[in-house]
Amino acid sequence: MIDTRLLDILVCPITRTKLRYDEAPQELISDAAGLAYPIRDGVPVMLPEEARRLDS
Repeated sequence: MIDTRLLDILVCPITRTKLRYDEAPQELISDAAGLAYPIRDGVPVMLPEEARRLDS
């Protein structure tokens, strides 16, 4: 589980839009960019090159 205070301040580094938390795969989702940023050991990895592309 990610801290809700952290989720309130994190934004997508590409679009600068809010992210949503997907608990099952432990990812932060940027709907605007179509990317899913991984959370590893409780730490969000906010690097575009580490993000997974979402299928349309």
